[in-house]
Amino acid sequence: MSTGKINVQTENIFPIIKKFLYSDHEIFLRELVSNAVDASQKLKTLSIAGEFKGELSHLQVDVKIDKEAKTLTISDKGVGMTADEIDRYINQIAFSGAEEFVNKYKDKMDSGAIIGHFGLGFYSAFMVAQKVEIITRSFRESDENKAVRWECDGSPEFTLTDTLRSERGTDIILHLNEDSMEFMETERVETLLNKYCKFLPVEIQFEGKIINNTKPAWVKKPADLKEEDYLAFYKELYPYSEDPLFHIHLNVDYPFNLTGILYFPRLKKNIEAQKNKIQLYSSQVFVTDSVEGIVPDFLMLLHGVIDSPDIPLNVSRSYLQSDSNVKKISSHITKKVADRLEEIFKDNRPDFESKWDDIGVFIKYGMLSDDKFYDRARKFCLLKNTENTFYTLDEYKEKAAPLQTDKNNKTVYLYASNTDDQHAYIEAAKGRGYDVLLMEGPLDSHFLNALEMKIENISFVRVDADTIEKLIVKEESSVSILSKEQEEMLKSIAEKNVPIEQYAVVLENLQPSDQPVVITRPEFMRRMKEMSATGGGYSFMGEMKENFNVIINTNHPLMSKILAEPASELQAIKMKQVIDLARLSQNLLKGEELTNFINKSVELL
Repeated sequence: MSTGKINVQTENIFPIIKKFLYSDHEIFLRELVSNAVDASQKLKTLSIAGEFKGELSHLQVDVKIDKEAKTLTISDKGVGMTADEIDRYINQIAFSGAEEFVNKYKDKMDSGAIIGHFGLGFYSAFMVAQKVEIITRSFRESDENKAVRWECDGSPEFTLTDTLRSERGTDIILHLNEDSMEFMETERVETLLNKYCKFLPVEIQFEGKIINNTKPAWVKKPADLKEEDYLAFYKELYPYSEDPLFHIHLNVDYPFNLTGILYFPRLKKNIEAQKNKIQLYSSQVFVTDSVEGIVPDFLMLLHGVIDSPDIPLNVSRSYLQSDSNVKKISSHITKKVADRLEEIFKDNRPDFESKWDDIGVFIKYGMLSDDKFYDRARKFCLLKNTENTFYTLDEYKEKAAPLQTDKNNKTVYLYASNTDDQHAYIEAAKGRGYDVLLMEGPLDSHFLNALEMKIENISFVRVDADTIEKLIVKEESSVSILSKEQEEMLKSIAEKNVPIEQYAVVLENLQPSDQPVVITRPEFMRRMKEMSATGGGYSFMGEMKENFNVIINTNHPLMSKILAEPASELQAIKMKQVIDLARLSQNLLKGEELTNFINKSVELL
């Protein structure tokens, strides 16, 4: 038996570990199980190198709860340790068994096969345990049993004694403290194992069953997987989700190691709800599902797995550290996503178009936030019109230019955000031979703003932004049939009968066949308000009320009839009625105003 002090820099190492080293106490289970997997992986590597001749079957890790003894034990059948190795890897924290091992055997092992650094990872045990025992026997020991027991109560003092263990490997026995009795609950431990160890490369047994998939889809070669394999893996990750649209298999070994599978989900209107679905692994150990530092913001809408031993993590593996590799990985993933989208578009455009309502949000988000992605996505970004026909950006400019170019040589892209609410305006535009795009997505106000800046000589105008003549101004408007005095009288009557201050009365010389009164929403202010609602940097706009123009068609026969009424009271009633009719068509007449309108309509009829 021997005793001693752990070789640490300060007497306060354990309080530091407990409070600051790890972001969450539950991490201890991941660290200890990962170490057990490392010990098992080392044995496989030694076997390949010819330094271990024994059997390699049943290299599983066992996790056991003993409620009576209040212990949680993690056992492996890996390389084990000698007394000297315990001294180096446990007592002298500055040494890392994993790092030393990798340096020695790096030519004979798969990259990333050793998950972590045993020393500091092991000490996470003291976050939950009042005493920790290690019972271990090295694979190098002969028939003379030279197993050893190491014991420490969370102070720098430890004891090391000979003990009995019939097989190689290591047991880590945690005598849990009173604050950590939650880890005596089977459900709690199983939840943690499923969270952190679900895809570890060595079988993990708990409560008599294997809880992990040792060969998840992302570690296999794409050539060995079928479409149904990718779908099955998606269901393994997200059991209750709709099927994804398609996937991207990442498989890079230079200039960094990166594997993974990313899926395009069916995006809903609420973009934020779709984020934080990508899981980051380091050599099949779950690290985090907050991957903001690794993938650009728009790629956060994807689901799936990224695995890289080259991503720099702090000692608790919970936070990313700034590193040039992270930027390279981020750029590479962006490029692979663009490659895949372009490939699908070229190979099967009808299929791509059928998925546009789901992937369009994602592509527009990427084009808004990443210039390099914008340049790539120009080839496969689509615009959809109200007839459900799709065009690339170049195709649409060619289509719209002949008929929708105004007198200033600018091509006007008309669009609707709601085909029901704006039906009358859409029909009026179609009546002139114009095409109307459908822009109803959560990012479209930002997106069309960006396209106006990127594509020369175009502008977007919503179909209800003005009268049909003013949407695309090609020549001077038609002449009014009323005199100046009549126009002034008509405007005065209208202004007295517009009930809301956000309504501005404008006289227009429209065609007699056009509506007598049209409500329009000015493009600029409305668009700024919409952008502010989705985080466009115009937050002050969000508080402003929406403004409307009440366009009075001076050439409509009804206006002449209103002016011809002998009594001013009757003029006012009819003008208010026709203005309210226009408001009703835009769903702007509600409550008491709607009731009064209906009653007055019945009375007039």
